[in-house]
Amino acid sequence: MKNICVIGSGTMGNGIAHLFAQNGFKVNLIDISLDSLTKAIKTITTNLDRQVTKGSIDESIKISTLENITTFTDLTTAVKNADLVVEAATEKLDLKLSIFKQLDNLCPANTILASNTSSISITKIAASTKRPQQVIGMHFFNPVPIMKLVEIIKGYSTSAEVTQKIIDLSSQLGKIPVAVNDYPGFVSNRILMPLLNEAFYTLFEGVAGVEEIDTVMRLGMAHPMGPLQLSDFVGLDVCLNILRVLHEGLGNPKYAPCPLLVNMVEAGHLGVKSGIGFYDYSTGVKAAVVAKRFKK
Repeated sequence: MKNICVIGSGTMGNGIAHLFAQNGFKVNLIDISLDSLTKAIKTITTNLDRQVTKGSIDESIKISTLENITTFTDLTTAVKNADLVVEAATEKLDLKLSIFKQLDNLCPANTILASNTSSISITKIAASTKRPQQVIGMHFFNPVPIMKLVEIIKGYSTSAEVTQKIIDLSSQLGKIPVAVNDYPGFVSNRILMPLLNEAFYTLFEGVAGVEEIDTVMRLGMAHPMGPLQLSDFVGLDVCLNILRVLHEGLGNPKYAPCPLLVNMVEAGHLGVKSGIGFYDYSTGVKAAVVAKRFKK
Protein backbone atom coordinates (compact mmCIF):
# COMPACT_ATOMS: atom_id res chain seq x y z
CA MET A 1 0.00 0.00 0.00
CA LYS A 2 1.44 3.33 -1.12
CA ASN A 3 -1.48 5.69 -1.66
CA ILE A 4 -3.35 6.60 1.52
CA CYS A 5 -6.45 8.76 1.81
CA VAL A 6 -7.53 10.27 5.12
CA ILE A 7 -11.06 11.65 5.42
CA GLY A 8 -11.43 14.41 7.98
CA SER A 9 -8.76 16.97 8.83
CA GLY A 10 -9.55 17.48 12.52
CA THR A 11 -7.36 16.42 15.42
CA MET A 12 -7.33 12.72 14.56
CA GLY A 13 -7.36 13.15 10.78
CA ASN A 14 -4.40 15.51 10.62
CA GLY A 15 -2.51 13.31 13.08
CA ILE A 16 -3.09 10.21 10.94
CA ALA A 17 -2.05 12.09 7.79
CA HIS A 18 1.09 13.33 9.58
CA LEU A 19 1.96 9.78 10.68
CA PHE A 20 1.61 8.19 7.24
CA ALA A 21 3.37 11.05 5.44
CA GLN A 22 6.31 11.01 7.85
CA ASN A 23 6.72 7.30 7.11
CA GLY A 24 7.01 7.89 3.37
CA PHE A 25 3.42 7.33 2.20
CA LYS A 26 1.65 9.63 -0.24
CA VAL A 27 -1.36 11.00 1.58
CA ASN A 28 -4.49 12.67 0.24
CA LEU A 29 -6.09 14.58 3.12
CA ILE A 30 -9.78 15.23 2.46
CA ASP A 31 -12.27 17.60 4.05
CA ILE A 32 -15.35 19.47 2.84
CA SER A 33 -13.88 22.69 4.28
CA LEU A 34 -10.86 24.35 2.67
CA ASP A 35 -10.36 26.40 5.85
CA SER A 36 -10.18 23.20 7.89
CA LEU A 37 -7.56 21.78 5.52
CA THR A 38 -5.49 24.97 5.79
CA LYS A 39 -5.70 24.76 9.57
CA ALA A 40 -4.72 21.08 9.47
CA ILE A 41 -1.55 21.74 7.44
CA LYS A 42 -0.66 24.54 9.86
CA THR A 43 -1.11 22.15 12.79
CA ILE A 44 0.99 19.44 11.13
CA THR A 45 3.72 22.00 10.39
CA THR A 46 3.71 23.17 14.01
CA ASN A 47 3.95 19.59 15.27
CA LEU A 48 6.80 18.84 12.85
CA ASP A 49 8.63 21.98 14.02
CA ARG A 50 8.27 20.70 17.58
CA GLN A 51 9.81 17.37 16.53
CA VAL A 52 12.71 19.19 14.86
CA THR A 53 13.30 21.29 18.00
CA LYS A 54 13.34 18.14 20.15
CA GLY A 55 15.77 16.47 17.74
CA SER A 56 13.48 13.52 16.96
CA ILE A 57 13.54 14.39 13.24
CA ASP A 58 15.64 16.69 11.07
CA GLU A 59 14.54 19.48 8.72
CA SER A 60 14.67 17.22 5.66
CA ILE A 61 12.09 14.83 7.15
CA LYS A 62 9.84 17.77 7.97
CA ILE A 63 10.03 18.96 4.35
CA SER A 64 9.44 15.49 2.87
CA THR A 65 6.50 14.89 5.23
CA LEU A 66 4.75 18.06 4.09
CA GLU A 67 5.51 17.26 0.45
CA ASN A 68 3.83 13.87 0.89
CA ILE A 69 0.48 15.46 1.82
CA THR A 70 -1.96 16.78 -0.77
CA THR A 71 -5.26 18.34 0.30
CA PHE A 72 -8.61 17.82 -1.42
CA THR A 73 -12.19 18.95 -1.02
CA ASP A 74 -13.37 16.69 -3.86
CA LEU A 75 -13.78 13.10 -2.68
CA THR A 76 -14.06 11.57 -6.15
CA THR A 77 -10.69 12.86 -7.31
CA ALA A 78 -8.96 12.17 -4.00
CA VAL A 79 -9.79 8.45 -3.70
CA LYS A 80 -9.57 7.31 -7.34
CA ASN A 81 -6.16 5.63 -6.82
CA ALA A 82 -6.40 4.82 -3.11
CA ASP A 83 -4.91 1.64 -1.70
CA LEU A 84 -6.28 2.45 1.77
CA VAL A 85 -8.82 4.99 2.98
CA VAL A 86 -8.88 5.89 6.68
CA GLU A 87 -12.08 7.67 7.71
CA ALA A 88 -11.61 10.05 10.65
CA ALA A 89 -14.83 12.04 10.51
CA THR A 90 -17.05 13.01 13.43
CA GLU A 91 -18.21 10.10 15.60
CA LYS A 92 -21.75 9.91 14.18
CA LEU A 93 -23.14 6.73 12.69
CA ASP A 94 -25.24 8.31 9.95
CA LEU A 95 -22.28 10.36 8.72
CA LYS A 96 -19.97 7.35 8.64
CA LEU A 97 -22.51 5.20 6.80
CA SER A 98 -22.92 7.92 4.19
CA ILE A 99 -19.15 8.24 3.73
CA PHE A 100 -18.61 4.50 3.37
CA LYS A 101 -21.41 4.16 0.81
CA GLN A 102 -19.71 6.86 -1.25
CA LEU A 103 -16.29 5.27 -0.85
CA ASP A 104 -17.62 1.89 -1.94
CA ASN A 105 -18.82 3.46 -5.19
CA LEU A 106 -15.78 5.64 -5.83
CA CYS A 107 -12.76 3.57 -4.77
CA PRO A 108 -11.00 0.86 -6.81
CA ALA A 109 -12.18 -2.69 -6.11
CA ASN A 110 -9.01 -3.54 -4.16
CA THR A 111 -9.14 -0.54 -1.80
CA ILE A 112 -9.30 -1.33 1.91
CA LEU A 113 -11.72 0.91 3.81
CA ALA A 114 -10.82 1.64 7.43
CA SER A 115 -12.54 3.67 10.12
CA ASN A 116 -10.85 5.42 13.03
CA THR A 117 -14.09 5.11 15.00
CA SER A 118 -13.62 4.73 18.74
CA SER A 119 -16.90 2.92 19.43
CA ILE A 120 -19.21 2.46 16.40
CA SER A 121 -19.69 -1.05 15.03
CA ILE A 122 -17.36 -1.92 12.16
CA THR A 123 -19.82 -4.64 11.14
CA LYS A 124 -22.60 -2.07 10.80
CA ILE A 125 -20.35 0.27 8.80
CA ALA A 126 -19.20 -2.60 6.57
CA ALA A 127 -22.79 -3.63 5.86
CA SER A 128 -23.33 -0.30 4.09
CA THR A 129 -20.82 -1.41 1.42
CA LYS A 130 -20.54 -4.21 -1.14
CA ARG A 131 -17.07 -5.10 0.18
CA PRO A 132 -17.57 -5.89 3.90
CA GLN A 133 -14.58 -8.22 3.84
CA GLN A 134 -12.38 -5.17 3.10
CA VAL A 135 -13.73 -2.96 5.90
CA ILE A 136 -11.82 -2.76 9.18
CA GLY A 137 -11.24 -0.50 12.17
CA MET A 138 -7.96 1.34 12.74
CA HIS A 139 -8.45 3.10 16.07
CA PHE A 140 -5.53 5.48 16.58
CA PHE A 141 -4.99 7.39 19.82
CA ASN A 142 -4.35 11.09 20.34
CA PRO A 143 -1.72 12.44 19.73
CA VAL A 144 -1.42 10.05 16.79
CA PRO A 145 2.31 10.56 15.97
CA ILE A 146 3.23 9.79 19.61
CA MET A 147 0.82 7.18 20.99
CA LYS A 148 2.05 3.67 20.20
CA LEU A 149 -1.19 1.68 20.14
CA VAL A 150 -3.43 1.02 17.15
CA GLU A 151 -6.56 -0.95 18.07
CA ILE A 152 -7.40 -3.08 15.02
CA ILE A 153 -11.11 -3.95 14.97
CA LYS A 154 -12.22 -6.98 12.98
CA GLY A 155 -15.80 -6.72 11.73
CA TYR A 156 -17.94 -9.85 11.42
CA SER A 157 -17.02 -10.14 7.73
CA THR A 158 -13.49 -8.68 7.74
CA SER A 159 -11.16 -11.14 6.01
CA ALA A 160 -8.10 -12.58 7.72
CA GLU A 161 -5.99 -11.32 4.80
CA VAL A 162 -7.14 -7.71 5.26
CA THR A 163 -6.67 -7.93 9.02
CA GLN A 164 -3.08 -9.12 8.58
CA LYS A 165 -2.34 -6.40 6.03
CA ILE A 166 -3.49 -3.71 8.45
CA ILE A 167 -1.55 -5.28 11.34
CA ASP A 168 1.59 -5.32 9.18
CA LEU A 169 0.98 -1.75 8.01
CA SER A 170 0.55 -0.52 11.59
CA SER A 171 3.86 -2.12 12.54
CA GLN A 172 5.47 -0.46 9.52
CA LEU A 173 4.29 2.88 10.95
CA GLY A 174 6.15 2.14 14.18
CA LYS A 175 2.96 1.35 16.09
CA ILE A 176 1.95 -1.64 18.20
CA PRO A 177 -1.22 -3.16 16.69
CA VAL A 178 -3.65 -5.12 18.85
CA ALA A 179 -6.46 -6.96 17.06
CA VAL A 180 -9.85 -7.12 18.82
CA ASN A 181 -13.35 -8.24 17.91
CA ASP A 182 -16.21 -5.91 17.03
CA TYR A 183 -18.30 -5.16 20.11
CA PRO A 184 -19.44 -1.75 21.40
CA GLY A 185 -16.45 0.29 22.58
CA PHE A 186 -14.06 -2.52 21.55
CA VAL A 187 -11.54 -2.93 24.43
CA SER A 188 -10.17 0.55 25.02
CA ASN A 189 -13.38 2.53 25.47
CA ARG A 190 -15.41 -0.29 26.95
CA ILE A 191 -13.01 -0.14 29.91
CA LEU A 192 -12.06 3.55 29.86
CA MET A 193 -15.48 5.19 29.54
CA PRO A 194 -17.05 3.71 32.70
CA LEU A 195 -13.99 5.00 34.60
CA LEU A 196 -14.43 8.50 33.17
CA ASN A 197 -18.18 8.38 33.77
CA GLU A 198 -17.59 7.43 37.41
CA ALA A 199 -15.27 10.45 37.72
CA PHE A 200 -18.08 12.65 36.36
CA TYR A 201 -20.49 11.20 38.95
CA THR A 202 -17.92 11.64 41.72
CA LEU A 203 -17.76 15.34 40.88
CA PHE A 204 -21.52 15.61 40.27
CA GLU A 205 -22.32 14.10 43.68
CA GLY A 206 -19.92 16.44 45.47
CA VAL A 207 -17.48 13.79 46.71
CA ALA A 208 -14.51 15.94 45.69
CA GLY A 209 -13.49 18.77 43.36
CA VAL A 210 -11.91 18.67 39.92
CA GLU A 211 -8.28 18.93 41.02
CA GLU A 212 -8.79 16.55 43.93
CA ILE A 213 -10.26 13.81 41.73
CA ASP A 214 -7.52 14.15 39.14
CA THR A 215 -4.77 14.26 41.78
CA VAL A 216 -6.00 11.08 43.47
CA MET A 217 -5.97 9.20 40.18
CA ARG A 218 -2.59 10.58 39.07
CA LEU A 219 -0.72 10.04 42.32
CA GLY A 220 -2.64 7.11 43.75
CA MET A 221 -3.19 5.09 40.58
CA ALA A 222 -0.16 6.30 38.59
CA HIS A 223 -2.32 7.58 35.73
CA PRO A 224 -0.34 10.03 33.58
CA MET A 225 -3.38 12.34 33.43
CA GLY A 226 -6.41 12.61 35.71
CA PRO A 227 -9.75 11.37 34.28
CA LEU A 228 -11.34 14.84 34.11
CA GLN A 229 -8.36 16.38 32.34
CA LEU A 230 -8.24 13.36 30.01
CA SER A 231 -11.92 13.85 29.21
CA ASP A 232 -11.23 17.47 28.30
CA PHE A 233 -8.43 16.29 26.04
CA VAL A 234 -10.60 13.64 24.34
CA GLY A 235 -13.55 16.04 24.01
CA LEU A 236 -16.61 15.87 26.23
CA ASP A 237 -18.86 15.53 23.19
CA VAL A 238 -16.84 12.51 22.07
CA CYS A 239 -17.10 10.99 25.57
CA LEU A 240 -20.87 11.50 25.52
CA ASN A 241 -21.26 9.93 22.06
CA ILE A 242 -19.22 6.88 23.06
CA LEU A 243 -21.14 6.39 26.31
CA ARG A 244 -24.40 6.52 24.37
CA VAL A 245 -23.14 3.88 21.92
CA LEU A 246 -22.08 1.67 24.84
CA HIS A 247 -25.37 2.20 26.69
CA GLU A 248 -27.44 1.38 23.63
CA GLY A 249 -25.26 -1.49 22.43
CA LEU A 250 -24.71 -3.27 25.77
CA GLY A 251 -27.84 -2.22 27.66
CA ASN A 252 -26.00 -1.88 30.96
CA PRO A 253 -26.99 1.12 33.14
CA LYS A 254 -23.36 1.64 34.16
CA TYR A 255 -22.82 3.19 30.73
CA ALA A 256 -25.64 5.76 31.14
CA PRO A 257 -23.96 9.19 30.75
CA CYS A 258 -23.75 11.32 33.89
CA PRO A 259 -26.21 14.26 33.77
CA LEU A 260 -23.32 16.65 34.42
CA LEU A 261 -21.61 15.51 31.21
CA VAL A 262 -24.84 15.91 29.23
CA ASN A 263 -25.35 19.46 30.54
CA MET A 264 -21.75 20.48 29.83
CA VAL A 265 -21.97 19.27 26.23
CA GLU A 266 -25.30 21.02 25.73
CA ALA A 267 -23.70 24.21 27.09
CA GLY A 268 -20.88 23.91 24.54
CA HIS A 269 -18.23 23.22 27.18
CA LEU A 270 -16.39 20.48 25.30
CA GLY A 271 -12.91 20.67 26.82
CA VAL A 272 -9.72 21.75 25.07
CA LYS A 273 -11.40 22.16 21.66
CA SER A 274 -13.87 24.77 22.99
CA GLY A 275 -11.48 26.39 25.49
CA ILE A 276 -13.42 25.27 28.54
CA GLY A 277 -14.46 21.97 30.09
CA PHE A 278 -13.57 20.75 33.54
CA TYR A 279 -10.61 23.12 33.20
CA ASP A 280 -10.27 26.55 31.59
CA TYR A 281 -7.95 26.62 28.57
CA SER A 282 -8.80 30.11 27.37
CA THR A 283 -5.57 31.72 28.60
CA GLY A 284 -3.36 29.44 26.54
CA VAL A 285 -1.27 28.53 29.59
CA LYS A 286 -1.57 25.74 32.15
CA ALA A 287 -5.23 24.99 32.73
CA ALA A 288 -6.91 26.69 35.65
CA VAL A 289 -9.63 24.70 37.34
CA VAL A 290 -13.21 25.75 36.74
CA ALA A 291 -14.59 24.70 40.11
CA LYS A 292 -17.38 27.00 41.25
CA ARG A 293 -20.15 25.66 39.08
CA PHE A 294 -19.52 22.11 40.29
CA LYS A 295 -19.95 22.85 44.01
CA LYS A 296 -23.31 22.00 45.54
